[in-house]
Order: sequence, then C-alpha cells, then structure tokens
Amino acid sequence: MNNKSVVITGGSQGIGFAAGVALGELGYAVVLLGHTKESGIAAAEQLQEMNIDAVGDGANVGDAQEMNELASRLGPLAEPDVLVISAGVMSAHMSKTLRTTSEEWSRVMSTNLDGAFNAIRLFTPGMVSRRDGRVVSVSACLGRFSGPGTSGGLAPYRVSKAGLNALTRNFAAETNWGARGVLVDAMCPNHCRTNMGGPHAARSAREGAETIVWLATSDLAQRQSQVNSSEAALTGLLWEDRAIVPW
Repeated sequence: MNNKSVVITGGSQGIGFAAGVALGELGYAVVLLGHTKESGIAAAEQLQEMNIDAVGDGANVGDAQEMNELASRLGPLAEPDVLVISAGVMSAHMSKTLRTTSEEWSRVMSTNLDGAFNAIRLFTPGMVSRRDGRVVSVSACLGRFSGPGTSGGLAPYRVSKAGLNALTRNFAAETNWGARGVLVDAMCPNHCRTNMGGPHAARSAREGAETIVWLATSDLAQRQSQVNSSEAALTGLLWEDRAIVPW
C-alpha cells in the first residue's frame, strides 16, 4: 500500500486513531484530523514514533469554512485513496426528543452528520475522478431502522447516525454501487474502550477499527468471498465484524 494515503476525521483519538495505526502499519501515509490542529499534530507524532508516515492537522468538521481552510492547507494530501469518517459525539444521556434542547440537537448533528458531508465533499472528488477510492463512515447500530435503532432515547445521536447511514447509501448510489471504482460504506464498531464508550467496554479501539481496515483495503470480490449476502451490491451497506447488518 506504499504511495497510498488515508485521511481520518476524528483521528486524534479512539477508533479513528486506532484505524490510523493499523492502516499505517500496512504502508499507508496517514493524515490524522483532530478537533484542533494541535490535537491532530500530537496524534501524528505518536504514529511517527512507530515509523509510520503521518501528518496531523485539525478543524471543527461541522464548520464548512474551517474545513475548506483545512483542505487548502493539506494541498495534495486532501486527495486521499481512503477517507475514514470517524469524528463523532454522543448526545446527552437524557436526550429524548422532548427533552433535547435546540443547542444539543445542533451540536450533535453538526459533528455527526454535517461533518460527514463536509469530509465527503472535500476529500472524495479525487477518488471519483480517478475511479478508485474507499469511503468508510463510523456509524452505529443505534442508527438503524430496526433492532436497537428503534428503542427511543438519545434522539440526536440516533437520528444523526440514521442520517449518516442514509448519506452513505445515497453517495454509494451516486457512485453507481462501486462500478466507478469508489466503494462507500458505513460500519458499526460495537462497544469499544474509548472516551465515548468508557473504560469497561468489551472491545479495544483496535478491535473496533478492524472492520474499517478491512473495508478500506478490500475489493468487491474479497467482500463476496467472505459475506453470504443476497444484496444486489456489496457496497453502500452497513457492516459489523465484516458482515452486513440490516439498515
């Protein structure tokens, strides 16, 4: 994977950072984006100590102007082979629909959904023109329209992740379900030991990032060989542990 690069939003910590380590070990040049430039640089320095080619920067992903300026600073690095959208926040514990303030709603939507859109609009045009690329969004099973996704509560978070799933599906359709060389997917990392998941979660961040790495490096044939699926396409889907999860 030498000469290939990956941009990771939310890359300064947690699952995004773990994905950066794993992809860097495979030979990718890694661009870690934190909420601030300083946090991104500090995270990249950790990868550099592992002899991984890494660059750090940062911006508020939900702020269109900050993201425009970030992409300009990155120059050619803003045209990666892989985009991992990992920046995300949890909503307040008691944020049922009628208990959620407009400020809380906007805070969560700005990062989880607007941030994903900003990342896609800035970092994927090169993939589309080259007809080669991977987009992997860190979503959640709480954003499904089935199972735990319909249990109520955490309204801003659930709805933001449902929106992220819809954005994934729509962009995959616009890129013709992989026929144009760009594969677009969402994944659920499950409960991981991160700032969001807490110290007692079942999985490490590295374990949570494993499906990200697989999606970033696999082609459609490799997916077909590992997944028994009735889906017409093998991209534009929600994945967990390399298996398709119903939306």
